[in-house]
Amino acid sequence: MTDPVEVWLRDALANPAGPSSDFDLNPGIRPPSDKPLRPAAVLVPVWLRPEGAGLILTKRASHLKHHPGQIAFPGGKVDATDASAEAAALRETQEEIGLDPARVRILGSLPVHETVTGFAVTPFVGVIDSAFDPVPEVGEVDEVFTVPLRYALSPARFVIEGRQWMGVRRRYYAAPYGPYYIWGATARILRGLAERVAP
Repeated sequence: MTDPVEVWLRDALANPAGPSSDFDLNPGIRPPSDKPLRPAAVLVPVWLRPEGAGLILTKRASHLKHHPGQIAFPGGKVDATDASAEAAALRETQEEIGLDPARVRILGSLPVHETVTGFAVTPFVGVIDSAFDPVPEVGEVDEVFTVPLRYALSPARFVIEGRQWMGVRRRYYAAPYGPYYIWGATARILRGLAERVAP
């Protein structure tokens, strides 16, 4: 029998969706037009557990070049050796949190998200319906944690905040959860999915 949460997510992914970008709230801030965006992919991993579905997220190591210390989906750049963006998302997820790709059931993808740091990120929504013991990648991931899915996909959780970036004030979405500050591209991708799910 298919889990009701899986049905809920499949229905959500079938709904129309608009573009997704770090620039949605900042139309005056754009990357240089002569530099093509680098392809990347992430997994939006939904863990179907007896106590309730949870969204798996990571806290990136503080020394990393891109998005240090931030809350993120597992994923990364699409390599030339990857068969597809989906394959890249699953490969990176296995490297970052120790999740075997064979245990992930991909339900679909979300609109490509353009980041202010020059990436075009394709998010893939996948479910895990068996026991899983996350193993953070040493040197890359400081922590792996879970947020209740209903919390993460509640539009009311998202607020618009701002900070100075390269001399201008940049606005972004945020969805704080306990000690974790979910913001930027991760929050924008989540909000896009939240807008598509039925109550």
